[in-house]
Amino acid sequence: MTQYHLRNRPNRELKEESDIDAILNKGKFAVISMCRNNEPYIVTLSYGYDSEKKTLYFHSAKKGLKLDFINSNKRVCATVIEDGGYIINECCHEYKSVVFRGDMQIVNDIGEKKHGMNILLHHLEKKDSIIEEKLIRSYDSYSKMEILRLDIKQIHGKAGR
Repeated sequence: MTQYHLRNRPNRELKEESDIDAILNKGKFAVISMCRNNEPYIVTLSYGYDSEKKTLYFHSAKKGLKLDFINSNKRVCATVIEDGGYIINECCHEYKSVVFRGDMQIVNDIGEKKHGMNILLHHLEKKDSIIEEKLIRSYDSYSKMEILRLDIKQIHGKAGR
């Protein structure tokens, strides 16, 4: 697989797994790039990060362009960015980012769908009462949505200022 673009600035590489996990744990949106038949597609999605399994979970409608792309080619590349902003009068930008590649799966198992939604809600929400209220309990609700799982195969982190 192609390496992340650190060739010119190896001092910016994040080498510690804990630093990379911190970015994924803090982030709320991932930008996912896909390709089918030499046609690119990119989409930004909110996610939940399962740090034990090194997996991201997303939810989706039952039909749509991203599902068409995933069904054609499950390999994706994605990024999560922690933007510290441009620093005025220093001509620099503070950031941390991860770029990762992996396989995007459409989850069919109801147990894993529930697990994925639980991970997603706990990642995005911090109040247990809100999570309890929004947690989907019925099979019927899960049958009306897709849960996607991105299994990370390769990941690189970078930080700069």
